[in-house]
Amino acid sequence: MNKKVLIWSIVVALGGLLFGMDVAVISGAEQQIQQLWKLTDAVHGQVLASALYGTIIGALFGGLPAEKFGRRKVLYWIGATFLISSIGSAMAPSVVPFIIFRFLGGLGVGASSVVAPMFISEIAPAKNRGKLVATFQFNIVFGILLAYLSNYLLATMGENSWRWMLGC
Repeated sequence: MNKKVLIWSIVVALGGLLFGMDVAVISGAEQQIQQLWKLTDAVHGQVLASALYGTIIGALFGGLPAEKFGRRKVLYWIGATFLISSIGSAMAPSVVPFIIFRFLGGLGVGASSVVAPMFISEIAPAKNRGKLVATFQFNIVFGILLAYLSNYLLATMGENSWRWMLGC
């Protein structure tokens, strides 16, 4: 297998790592957020679901820009979306910007779930395609594990530990 293809596949599969982290990191932050902004149960549920709403839309429509502009360009934009969402969520001054940034992160999660495996499968040789695409799936699970681990390690940082959790 071409070394360049292997490296590209591994780098693109890191989108799965971000996918897993983004989905799971909220579990360590949600109670502090509810208390900080004194959210009702209904609003709290919408805050938590905002990323999932974005994920649905990103998965449904993420392939369209990839077809129009190319997978690689769209993967760069997805990476930027993850970065903006992470920083914005961590620094959100109130619940509405927080929901917007989490929704944006969800768009990245959904789009990456379509575009990254698509890109990997297109560049991979046929005999290695399954293994290389599976690295994306593996990284989703590994990202979930890293989110729980980082939440555990950051939980003792005080009342703003949720910001650190979402920022990493």
